[in-house]
Amino acid sequence: MSTSDTNSATPWRNFYGRLKGQSLNARQEQDLKELLPQICLENVSREDNPERSLLDVEAIRQGRPLWLEVGFGSGEHIVHQAKSNPDVLIIGCEIYVNGVASLLGKIRREGVSNIVIHPGDARDLLDVLPDNSLDKMFLLYPDPWPKARHHRRRFVTPEHLEPLAKKLKSGHEFRVATDIVDYVRQTLEEVPPAGFTLTESPDDLSVAWPDWFSTRYEQKALREGRSPHYMTFFKT
Repeated sequence: MSTSDTNSATPWRNFYGRLKGQSLNARQEQDLKELLPQICLENVSREDNPERSLLDVEAIRQGRPLWLEVGFGSGEHIVHQAKSNPDVLIIGCEIYVNGVASLLGKIRREGVSNIVIHPGDARDLLDVLPDNSLDKMFLLYPDPWPKARHHRRRFVTPEHLEPLAKKLKSGHEFRVATDIVDYVRQTLEEVPPAGFTLTESPDDLSVAWPDWFSTRYEQKALREGRSPHYMTFFKT
């Protein structure tokens, strides 16, 4: 699923964060072995696509709007969106193996067929997506990297936002949710200069989207006294 067009060479990147947590059970191992290859995007990783050839998105989407969720956690939100929007194809991007296994189990149990997965670094995916190919993008409760010296590892930095702005169609939606106040600050500082416009007042970010699905992570944040913030940007 690739064209002959190529991006310029990109430098090798460090990845920070966990790749795998506790041991997987037998069913999860089976899903990774049998189900993941059926719905895994091809030619995204550097190993499979060292030339960084662009994906043939039209062959992948087959006439459907294409959405992207980066860091889908255990997959609750992406499955909810897939079930609610059966005419949309959603790419789920997650490098954490346990999260991928969790999503695969939900896909199998719920019978959804409009999710494809990139089980790797989002930057590799953004390398090979053609410009103006995404219709909507979600960044929900990303890794907060709370220490100040680690803030450059956050997704809301130019390294991620500049290529994302090229991939998202003009006038289309980029949603960000977080319970970390300093992540809100950095999001409001970094996202608009990358080519996005915030739709809400920065003082009124407490109202969730009408189609929002509150995940277990959000419920944990609420129990621990942290307030969710929901930010909607549009590509200018």
